Amino acid sequence: MGRTSARRRILRIDIGTGDTPAVSRRPDTLAAEEPLEIRVGPAGSPRSPLAVTMRTPGDDLDLALGFLLTEGVIRAAGDVRTAQLCAGAETPNTYNVVDVALAEGVPPPLTDPGRNFYTTSSCGVCGKASVDAVRTRSMYPVADDPARIAPAALTRLPGTLRAAQRGFEATGGLHAAGLFTVDGELIAIREDVGRHNAVDKVVGWALREGRLPLAGHVLMVSGRASFELAQKATMAGIPVLAAVSAPSTLAVDLAEELGLTLVGFLRGQTMNVYAGAERVELAQRVEPARSTAPQSTAPGAGGPGDASQPAAPGPVVAEPATASHSIGDIPPRSA
Repeated sequence: MGRTSARRRILRIDIGTGDTPAVSRRPDTLAAEEPLEIRVGPAGSPRSPLAVTMRTPGDDLDLALGFLLTEGVIRAAGDVRTAQLCAGAETPNTYNVVDVALAEGVPPPLTDPGRNFYTTSSCGVCGKASVDAVRTRSMYPVADDPARIAPAALTRLPGTLRAAQRGFEATGGLHAAGLFTVDGELIAIREDVGRHNAVDKVVGWALREGRLPLAGHVLMVSGRASFELAQKATMAGIPVLAAVSAPSTLAVDLAEELGLTLVGFLRGQTMNVYAGAERVELAQRVEPARSTAPQSTAPGAGGPGDASQPAAPGPVVAEPATASHSIGDIPPRSA
């Protein structure tokens, strides 16, 4: 089963329709969650801890590289001389440390308390000491991206993503991020207990593969669309972000400011476009709003939710972390 999941014995209770609940003990499969420390510094000098993130092991080098890019520490693969997994103090080795040596001329990140990170599985910007520290600036102007996407293509994304979520199928506890073309072709998918980690793993993979900027692509996420996910999309040059659940106000504000198309509540045959609607190709005129009374625009009743929708299991796409490697030694691989 590897380090991406683990088996635990549980007490199963089913109250059913009778007076006495049915009780049984059985094993259950849980998503793994472990800390990953990211150390960064110039080559030839000791690297300093920059971040600790709670993640599901697997694709850890991509996670670290994607994190550094989406946080503005690096701008391209050439900014990194080496990136390697390091053995920890545990026995057996857990490889819960990634050591990144920056290329010559790349300034190391600030490591004062105002810029250090501790990221949980639910928060990707925890630990930043100021509002200014939250914002990073992308070198890719997504507002200039001419990409267009049809609503029919958008409606296919959640089902395609869900069908490829082998980890979620086994545990019910993993988020997913999928990189698609505007025609709906799945290019890469990663899973993690943290939605921001899943996105960083996709972005880090694209960085190593020399695919940045990701112009003409769509980032599909299995939960809600938060500010940090919108920011990560723009840092990678992705013009469209779609989510099965709701966006936040800051996510919408950022999308409007930077020209990102933001789609929420993408379920079944319906969706809400919160920003950048000009990229969605419509065959008919958009009707103006008929009522100003407050009401929910979420498709269907039952609230925003934050879990992947049931569907058939798909192929395994994530790999567990293994031995120490240099970024220069990692051969390109398929998504």
